[in-house]
Amino acid sequence: MMDAGLLVLRAVMGLLVAGHGVQKVSFRLGGHGLAGGTEEFRHDGFRGGRLTAVVAGASQIGAGLFLAAGLLTPLAAMAAMGVMTVAGTVKWRHGLWVQNDGYEYPLVLVVVSGALALTGPGRWSLDQALGLPAWPWWVVLPAIAAGPVSGLLTRAVLHRPVPGGPAAEGAATPGGGPAQPRTPA
Repeated sequence: MMDAGLLVLRAVMGLLVAGHGVQKVSFRLGGHGLAGGTEEFRHDGFRGGRLTAVVAGASQIGAGLFLAAGLLTPLAAMAAMGVMTVAGTVKWRHGLWVQNDGYEYPLVLVVVSGALALTGPGRWSLDQALGLPAWPWWVVLPAIAAGPVSGLLTRAVLHRPVPGGPAAEGAATPGGGPAQPRTPA
């Protein structure tokens, strides 16, 4: 039963993370294309524009698919934890709860990723099918630490304060969420 539970957890969580990445770089799954993903990062105060959106989207897609498949699990978890830590820093100012656009959801994904790195992917995984041995603690623990640390470093390097904040620029919607990217006329 534990292996079935790990499979369900990995599949749902991994596909949600991958889907989040798909939204950043395409019009699929309700995304606004690469231009929309780029604008989202600019709106949130990040440098790098298009490259930042591509790297974040690709990281989420790769990490999510690898987690869902149970492939290189600690490394996939590390990547997922990194990108979701960045997302959490964006939402930090709104508080914890998701109904206020808070960091609850990114936090859950960070914790679940870390838990999957600790437990391993289970018997029904590509790690197991490929005959990869259980990941030793000296790989798993640094991966768990490196994920959030890399997210915080990414924030420190790429984020720039927006003068006057998003509300001063009229970027927030009446409901408090980010404005939707405009489509060219």
